Amino acid sequence: MILDLFRLDGRVALVTGAGRGLGQAMAVGLAQAGANIVSVARSADAPETRELVEEAGRQFWHYSADLQEASQRVGLVDRIVQETGRLDILVNNAGITGRHPPEDYPLEHFTAVLEVHLVAAFDLSQQAARVMLPHGRGKIINIGSVMCFEGGLNIPAYTAAKHALAGLTKSLAVGWAGRGINVNCLCPGYFATELSESLQRDPVRGQQILDRIPAGRWGTPDELAGLAVFLASDASNYMHGSVIVADGGWLSR
Repeated sequence: MILDLFRLDGRVALVTGAGRGLGQAMAVGLAQAGANIVSVARSADAPETRELVEEAGRQFWHYSADLQEASQRVGLVDRIVQETGRLDILVNNAGITGRHPPEDYPLEHFTAVLEVHLVAAFDLSQQAARVMLPHGRGKIINIGSVMCFEGGLNIPAYTAAKHALAGLTKSLAVGWAGRGINVNCLCPGYFATELSESLQRDPVRGQQILDRIPAGRWGTPDELAGLAVFLASDASNYMHGSVIVADGGWLSR
């Protein structure tokens, strides 16, 4: 049956930044499809995500780590696998941003943004691949943005990181597609989350964004969950290096 291809029963998914927003929505969606969830975030726990995952009847583990710090990433996947017994899915979702005119953008923050969005994504993908390759299967989903395609306004670090993440996705896919690992990039447009609340409420910029979205509204986090399940499931087994957009038509205008 076609719907069976989307089931994730018994699999383990590691989702970074799963404590809220899009990460939480994807983690819960994966759990509802059958996966047990590992959350990695700077926070000591992710109680709301834990509750939602356990309500879906799945196991939940949380690891506290600041992915900006390389030392905190060392051996992270191995520790997770020792506790969970396996790793089938990695969702590189964690991120930070900052908004400054390019001439004033702090170099240290530029470096920090690239470390979280790009270097940590590669680091964890490499760690995960070393677990997945011996089994000949695995799913890695990098969370990009419409800024994989655009320049944005006063976000040079974020835009550079997302462009690079799309390229990294393709490069990893070339290396691992023939060995059973699917690497793809999911690019959200403007979604209504806690982090975007101030932008939504901005009477000028918020309205400008809304006016440009052909769908006439911001996305809701649950609208990304189905795509995450698809990319994590056997339904996407022939997809490698794809950069998929969910943006309400933003890039089409």
